[in-house]
Order: sequence, then C-alpha cells, then structure tokens
Amino acid sequence: MEHHARRALLDWFAAMLPGARLAPATLLAGALADERGDGRAVCYVDGGLGSPRHAALLNAIASHTVEFDDIHRDSGLHPGSPTIAAALAVAQASGASMDALLRAMAAGYEVGGRVALAIQPSHYRFWHTTATVGTIGAAAAAALLLGCGAERIAHAIALASTMAGGLQQAFRGEGMSKPMHPGHAAEAGILAARAAAGGVTGAPDVLHGPVGFAAATSDGTGRWEQALQDLGERFVIGAITFKNHGCCGHIFPALDGLLALRARHPFLPEEVSRIHIAGYRATVEMCDRPAVATEQEARFSTQFCVAALLHHGAVRLDAFAPARLADPLLRAFMAKVSVSLAPDLADAYPGRRAARIRLELRDGRVFDHEQPTRKGDPEDPLTDPELDAKFHELVAPVLGEAGAAALFQAIRRGTRLPGAILA
Repeated sequence: MEHHARRALLDWFAAMLPGARLAPATLLAGALADERGDGRAVCYVDGGLGSPRHAALLNAIASHTVEFDDIHRDSGLHPGSPTIAAALAVAQASGASMDALLRAMAAGYEVGGRVALAIQPSHYRFWHTTATVGTIGAAAAAALLLGCGAERIAHAIALASTMAGGLQQAFRGEGMSKPMHPGHAAEAGILAARAAAGGVTGAPDVLHGPVGFAAATSDGTGRWEQALQDLGERFVIGAITFKNHGCCGHIFPALDGLLALRARHPFLPEEVSRIHIAGYRATVEMCDRPAVATEQEARFSTQFCVAALLHHGAVRLDAFAPARLADPLLRAFMAKVSVSLAPDLADAYPGRRAARIRLELRDGRVFDHEQPTRKGDPEDPLTDPELDAKFHELVAPVLGEAGAAALFQAIRRGTRLPGAILA
C-alpha cells in the first residue's frame, strides 16, 4: 500500500508543478493573495506558506491543468488532484508525518473511488466526477489527518456530499473552469473535514437517500453493493492509471492504437489518407474536436492529438506550445481524422476504455486495429522506471535537475513531508 501511495504522490507532483506556472492557478494566486491566511501549508504556485484551504485550492487547480494527473479507470475519477492537494496541505499545516499523509491519501482514494463506482456511468453524462466525488475523497483524507474517528469521518463525507458540484458543460468549450473543479473539491473537502472535526454533523443518508447525492446526480440511488465489492481486499490506490500522454484520457486508446499500428506497419504522416476512430461515448462527446483555438481545446481534441503524435512522436507538454498549435501542417492533418461512436464500446465504459482504428494510406493499403486498453491502466501499468522518467521530465524544467532529484528522493524514500524540503 505504501508503495502505491508514494507512486501516486510522485505522479501528483509531476502533474502539479508544470501547472503551477500556468493560468488559471497563477491568476487565482494573484486574485486571492489577500486570503492566504496564516499557516504552514505550502502553495506551490507562488511558493508562499498559508492556510490549508488556500494552498489546497491553488495546488489542486495546478495539478489538473496540464492533463497529466492520475485516473481511477473503473470510476472515471481523477482522485489525486483533489485528494492529495487537500491531504498534503492539512498534513503540512499540522506537522504530520509522511506515513500519516500516505495513509490519508489511501483513505481518500478508497472513499472517492468507491462512491464514484456507485454512481457511474450515468453520473458522467452531466457531472465532472473529479469535481463532485473529488470533494468527498478530499474530505475523508483531511478528516483522517485531523484526528477524526469513524463517526466524524462519516459526518465529513456527508457534509462534503452536499458541497459537491462541477458540470460537464464547463469544459466542453472555452474557458478555464475545468482545473478549478478539483481546486474547489480540495478546498470544500477541507472545510467539510474541519467542520466535522469541530462537531458539525451531516445527514447520514445523504449519499443513498431518495433525494440524496446519488439520486440527484445519477440514474438511481447508487449501486452500493457493486461499489463495495471486495472492500478491504482490493484497494483503489493499487488500481490507478498513471497517464502516459499529456491530454484527455479518453483519447489514449486512439493514440496507443496508432502507436501499435505504426510499430507493425511503419508509415509516415504524409502517407496517410484517412484515419477513423470509433470509441465510447466520452471519446465522441468530449474529444471529437476537428477545430481548436486554445491549448485546453487541443488537449481535448482527438484530431489534434493524433496529428501531434504522428508528426512528433509523442503527446507531451511541448505538443501544446503556441508554435505547435499554429502549425499549418498539424492543422491540415487534423482534417484527415474522424471520430464516431461504437455502441458496444460505449456499453463497456468505464471499466473498459477501447478504440477501433481504421488507417487508410495513400497507396491504397488499409489497416484495422482494436486497442483494448491504454498504456498506464492496471492491465498495462507504467513501471516504476517509466513513472520516475515521467516525473523527471515534467519536474526538472520547473525545479532544475538538483531540485527534482531532491524531491524525488523525498517522495520515494523520505519520512518527512515534501513541503518541509521545498519550503
């Protein structure tokens, strides 16, 4: 369990630190500078110390900005962004140990993942699970660090459930709302935990009641028997997807499938006549974007990400640099990529994330490929060396090689919280 939690913490820093240099985190840091408050929680966006809620808000926003944060594949939740941001801020403020932080992370992942399982897949039609259920996971982690017992942790979960929100429409077009979702979840989770620690009570049936959280945000009152299956035997934090591409995870099956096709049948981008991708519902509704204007839109465009992959070999941070976004070669190639819904793949979501690809070359050759899973998923996880390489790739440009190495050692082997080293 400790090994899995350290992997999650390492990946969270890898996703968060590049995002700490970007909007909306940088804009919010300025806008909320007078609300920092007193405390020992580290805000990695500006390096200052302050209250846990302030630090968790900004750090969680930063961790969801470059789309490299982790996923609980089976529930569709990005647990790390809100849960680790909340837990780390509370741990730093209270002087907790690394062991206490890792235990709280595991608890938050477990609660969040299990609640998300109970309401999926219908929840994801209108709601952003990381914003909604992320609030609940953050509350559980923070409450444990605040010394709450089972009853008060339950009240923290209940209070968090009624503070949750985050709409799909917020990130299907323009704007900066999406990274703010886990930011609000982390901050509200800490508020719920502190309220519960102070004796505030919540409604005990708020998750499963007839007009409760599940009923309001899914097609029923929750599939709780399914969600709680193997409780105590199989743990959410041990079944996490760590991203191998810097874009929306719903595009990953197409990217991995094209890499597999190119390995078997080498081809150059200029040889491509047409690429068609059939996927599950989110691939179509969220990522079929034949035209993009902003970095965020490009991260959610199957067409752009396929063009970037085939022309530059990978979809990493530099894929979304201004020069790449304006590249006429990539823009022209995007018109060759189309997306459609495969009903059977839609029915298998979220437990299976697959894509069917048809590649047509200018010389008349046609290749079909079904990509059954994604690199990084539990069936094909990032190895420790692969995850370590991802960390250094994303963190070294921010902290420098020496700083990245020090943080890496602290997370992989240390007993002190990372904030104590970086502050």
